[in-house]
Amino acid sequence: MILKKVAGVEEALQGVESGMTFMLGGFGLCGIPENAIAQLVELGIENITCISNNAGVDDFGLGLLLQKHQIKKMISSYVGENDEFERQMLSGELEVELTPQGTLAEKCRAAQAGFPAFYTPAGYGTEVSMGKETREFNGKMYVLEEAFKADFSFVKAWKGDEAGNLIFKGTARNFNPCMCGAAKITVAEVEELVPAGELDPNQIHVPGIFVQRIFQGKDYEKRIEQKTVRKRS
Repeated sequence: MILKKVAGVEEALQGVESGMTFMLGGFGLCGIPENAIAQLVELGIENITCISNNAGVDDFGLGLLLQKHQIKKMISSYVGENDEFERQMLSGELEVELTPQGTLAEKCRAAQAGFPAFYTPAGYGTEVSMGKETREFNGKMYVLEEAFKADFSFVKAWKGDEAGNLIFKGTARNFNPCMCGAAKITVAEVEELVPAGELDPNQIHVPGIFVQRIFQGKDYEKRIEQKTVRKRS
């Protein structure tokens, strides 16, 4: 059995350089790789491309990288919670590629499975399909979408073992699983790391074959994107 455990986030991110393309799991602020993002900020790398469903908020998540102008391009689906993102996009400082949410997930999964491309009806006849090959199947038009190509995937799981097997919890089981194995190197940070063989095989969501490095994260803030509560009676 190959053990994937590394000492911490510093070792996990060895080889990260400016100009690279990164996948980052999470949905809103749920299930984001907080430790990896903080380390990317600390490293000060620049001109990076980030593939993520959203861009965090102004002072958390990918918003921390945007604050430092470390991101050159964002490939995302929903970006409506970040004022700094909006400012940089409208000013031309940030290159943005908006992608339908299902297409973004499938482009990750295709890369994970080793498929170079796939056809989807999403986006046909819109700006999304401009410059892309289209084809008719059974009387319906489809757009050819290419799988993502990334240098690192950074994902966050609830529990993992030293062999890289992962279990996700709740909504964190969103873009994280399909980003595992979808880049040259997948780095998983977990809230709880156990010895190899301790996880129930029937509960594992992603097998360790898709993970190259795993470490136990710390100081998770788990911030709520928009807290909505009812008034007390």
